[in-house]
Amino acid sequence: MQNTRFELGAKWAGGYLVLLLLSGCDQGPWNNPYPPSEVQKNILYSSFAERPKHLDPARAYSSNEYAFIGQIYEPPLQYHYLKRPYTLMPLAAEAMPQPKYFNAEGLQLPDDAASDEIAYSIYDIRIKQGIRYQPHPALATDTAGNYLYHNLPPEDLENIFTLADFPETGTRELVAADYVHQIKRLAHPRVHSPIVGLMSDYIVGLKPYMVAIEAEYQKRLGESDTPAFLDLTHFPLEGAEVVDRYTYRIKLAGKYPQFVYWLSMPFFAPMPPEADRFYAQPGMEEKNLNLHWYPIGTGPYMLSVNNPNRQMILERNPNYHGEVFPGEGEAFDHEDGLLEDAGQPMPFVDKVVYSLEKESIPYWNKFLQGYYDTSGISSDSFDQAVRVGSEGDVALTDDLIAKGIRLRTSVATSTFYMGFNMRDPVIGGLSDRARKLRQAVSIAMDYEEFISIFVNGRGISAQGPIPPGIFGYRDGEQGINPYVYDWVRGQPKRKSIDEAKRLLAEAGYPGGADAKTGEPLLLHLDITATGPDDKARLDWYRKQLQKLDLQLVVRNTDYNRFQEKMLQGNAQIFIWGWNADYPDPENFLFLLYGPQGKVDHNGENAANYSNPEFDPLFDEMKNMANGPERQKIIDQMVGMARRDAPWIWGLHPKQFGLYHEWYKNAKPNLMANNTLKYLRIDPVLRAERRTQWNQPVVWPAVLVAVLLIVGTVPAVIVYRRKEHQSLKQKISPSRESMAAQS
Repeated sequence: MQNTRFELGAKWAGGYLVLLLLSGCDQGPWNNPYPPSEVQKNILYSSFAERPKHLDPARAYSSNEYAFIGQIYEPPLQYHYLKRPYTLMPLAAEAMPQPKYFNAEGLQLPDDAASDEIAYSIYDIRIKQGIRYQPHPALATDTAGNYLYHNLPPEDLENIFTLADFPETGTRELVAADYVHQIKRLAHPRVHSPIVGLMSDYIVGLKPYMVAIEAEYQKRLGESDTPAFLDLTHFPLEGAEVVDRYTYRIKLAGKYPQFVYWLSMPFFAPMPPEADRFYAQPGMEEKNLNLHWYPIGTGPYMLSVNNPNRQMILERNPNYHGEVFPGEGEAFDHEDGLLEDAGQPMPFVDKVVYSLEKESIPYWNKFLQGYYDTSGISSDSFDQAVRVGSEGDVALTDDLIAKGIRLRTSVATSTFYMGFNMRDPVIGGLSDRARKLRQAVSIAMDYEEFISIFVNGRGISAQGPIPPGIFGYRDGEQGINPYVYDWVRGQPKRKSIDEAKRLLAEAGYPGGADAKTGEPLLLHLDITATGPDDKARLDWYRKQLQKLDLQLVVRNTDYNRFQEKMLQGNAQIFIWGWNADYPDPENFLFLLYGPQGKVDHNGENAANYSNPEFDPLFDEMKNMANGPERQKIIDQMVGMARRDAPWIWGLHPKQFGLYHEWYKNAKPNLMANNTLKYLRIDPVLRAERRTQWNQPVVWPAVLVAVLLIVGTVPAVIVYRRKEHQSLKQKISPSRESMAAQS
């Protein structure tokens, strides 16, 4: 008898049930987005939201670009991974460079020479020997030492689409000339380096060098239809020259001690001239074969896949010279297990896979499933990740604790503040009346409440212009702003509103009104508010001043009009912020330096604060080395600024990072760009947790299969009865007919 459709349905349902049960025996998670071959590989998984536009270290200047090139290129200096305040140390350099000072006649001056005596500074930088570049076709040579791919005819590029399509690669030793070449590249008209303007004020001869290179480039461009290759090795630069194979010299105008911080940035990483020659060949640019897509460095990793629509992959550089994990740090680093790998060779991870994730929710879900190793906390997932206590303390939720996830917070080297225009006739100036008015408003503006309401507790109240992690910052009782806070039971406590009202009355505004005219005091906040959350913030600002019976008028405008107001000094109160370029107090205190005033000098001193006592101290402090004498001057300057209150000091934002238990050596470093080499992964533990957290939920499918079987079997029985009954009816007449014949 043939199978009926009911029998087939029953067999299919039974087979589906068996398949589900067999699949449940597979130990690999069904939802794993990575190949099964990678399950226990030493691979770190991360993501990117948009492709980095520039991977050329002379051009790149954003965090998503530095996330890659910081692991590939090696400038002479780097930041110590564990120490705070942030501390520079050698990377490719043998030692920290020590400047030598000279006067206009070329005579060397003592290290403590006055700044106005110093005509120029010289930094001699000696690099380590034996460092080699990653494998790269630009460095490939034949047995005679001739470069294989520096004179390619167009037909040789027809089947070349990525760097991996070149069959041969090569390497060579890093030399001092590569660092000099990179400094020259800052001036190349095709590079468009964002720091060339600043550096031309310091590196001797760079400004005329820019003019000469531009003229030569345009001349060659006019002689050819193709982009002109300009070999910078034939054009000397006074401020950057080779001393010997492993030593180069940088000559700066005057004294600029902050220059050493720039030596830790990719702008001053080495670039082999062979790379420029290789990528300048006709046809390369059209195929994205350039330094913006394919870097060439000496660091621990190299970019092996650049597919910005899907994945970018860093792999261990087989030619890496090696480095060991640091053996010292802060006092609590040992307790946190951050010194367990001290002295071990780096890097620890073999490969890093960055997947494109444009939305935060999919990334968050994959992090919880164990498919990303670390995560930030977006506003969408904040309540799912973190609990904020009544005292503002932050802790992980029970679900994340149960998964072994750790939370690390770090205070950003940034400051956000509410500024007063010190040129304003009402709230500006250095009179006692104006100071007390600003101090009263500063007390009323409760930034502890602001941090709790608007930034989910992710910040600390600022006590001055310098954030934690920067030399000059004071912690504890000696670090509070005594004009706004009292020190109570080991914590800063904001002064009472009664104290603010007393100051307001002494300023001539008892009850929020002018004592002479009886008119209520109106204060104006100039702002560019465009988002849906801005109304709540603006209402909060108004509420703070209502505590003093003051009225706050919000003058909302577009950004261009706001910029114009700031430049003309027509704003009264404004909101501003600053992120550190480098970890030096000069980079924050210059925001209050008179000659940096926005109105008079178009500088970064948005409050137009000018104190004849503060400015000379800044001039003295900015060129000093970190130490007790510099700290003493900084304390004086910060004390003056607190008293004068040109800012309501606002907040320093906190960054929150979540790390799975298999992710080791995590310590946020907000200055360093090359932190990937310090990280270690336990891939076996990760595989176990992924399997544990991603067990397939098969019971709904099993239930469906059972219901199919249960629903199909009665139908089969009924159908077969009917078939049997029909057969009997067919057989019975035949038998009756046979009986009649007999």
